[in-house]
Amino acid sequence: MNIAILGSGGRESALAWAVSKSPRCKNLYILPGNGGTTKYGRNVPIELKPPFKDLIEFVKLANIDLVIVGPEEPLVYGVVDILEKEKIKVFGPSFKASRLEGSKAYLKDFLHRYSIPTAKFAIFNHPEDAFNFVEKAGRPFVVKTDGLAAGKGAIVCKTVEETLLAIKRVMVNKEFGSAGDKIVIEDILSGIEVSVFVVTDGKNYKWLAVAQDHKRVFDNDEGPNTGGMGAFAPVPFLNEQTRHIIEENIIKPTIKGMERDGAPYKGILYFGLMLTSSGPAVIEYNIRFGDPEAEAVLPLLKTDFVEIVLATLSGKLNELKIDFYPGYCNCVVLVSGGYPGNYKKGYEISGDIEDRKDSIVFHAGTIYDEGKFYTAGGRVLCVSALGSTLEEAIKKSYERVAKIQFKDMHYRRDIGQKGLNFKGGI
Repeated sequence: MNIAILGSGGRESALAWAVSKSPRCKNLYILPGNGGTTKYGRNVPIELKPPFKDLIEFVKLANIDLVIVGPEEPLVYGVVDILEKEKIKVFGPSFKASRLEGSKAYLKDFLHRYSIPTAKFAIFNHPEDAFNFVEKAGRPFVVKTDGLAAGKGAIVCKTVEETLLAIKRVMVNKEFGSAGDKIVIEDILSGIEVSVFVVTDGKNYKWLAVAQDHKRVFDNDEGPNTGGMGAFAPVPFLNEQTRHIIEENIIKPTIKGMERDGAPYKGILYFGLMLTSSGPAVIEYNIRFGDPEAEAVLPLLKTDFVEIVLATLSGKLNELKIDFYPGYCNCVVLVSGGYPGNYKKGYEISGDIEDRKDSIVFHAGTIYDEGKFYTAGGRVLCVSALGSTLEEAIKKSYERVAKIQFKDMHYRRDIGQKGLNFKGGI
């Protein structure tokens, strides 16, 4: 098969790595890709914006048999519907189904209508109303942009003053542009955060993995939110009882609810959950693999990813057995100094960045020029390592990190430690 992957980040590097290993894959194209994705296929510099004319033209010219969509933006823009109208086979949720991530207001309304556990919330279109709500409540909240904000649109506040400032940043100062025209203000949930990944054909679903992301830029979850500083999988503290509760109270109602809403969900569905003292609750849905969770989940997948995609598209997911390698994967993200704020690009990357049997360096924000790699984004590289124990996976990932250099390189030194520190099961 000729296969195209849409996207340019670390997640798309991981997808390209997984797809390139499939016996089904004859030619692989990454649109537009990054400096490192050329290890797995051919990059094609196409902009992924509506109405996707260049994309459609290329897919037809190159006789692409299957398109796999990596990031959320083209999904929210309706790329699946547009490609399907052209009789092109594409993996990902429809425009209507993509509202689960595309609009926080729709998400919260969906959760409320189908009695799926989540934090109490209120939706606001005007900053004055939001200010009044917080001042009257007299306590801090989480402030979320309604629209997409590159994984940075949720601000967890510690005080009333911080909450008011967050509202001002989003709705008055427009730090996130039109994504903040409407906001969701919700209660702060306490507990352990996990990322649950399933694949679904609209009726059937299969667990892929449970991972844990590290969103804050500094160790011990300090500093501002980022797109993700690292992840590990699987989490060692999720017991069978909690998995059953997640299935019955969250996964099954979500899939059935989307079908009832006339938007059957097909593709990867990511449940961002908080394991609270009252049980698992939904923080967010993502309509695709998380990034950097994909870089920790896909290396553990034993079953051919292309076979999973094809079973999903044919509605035969229930006939497929999905297997995983034993052990753990730990992924450490190397970022540009100053990220998630202002940072400089164009620094040469040196050291050992080749893929090994038990460790892979996925490129995120890089370019390749005359035999050398250079930084070209906030998140630059994702270093993933496998181990029979989580401790071994962590050790191997940081051993690889120590062999890579670029100017002002920054990374967290505690990725995976929560898995080691937690005793018992939830």
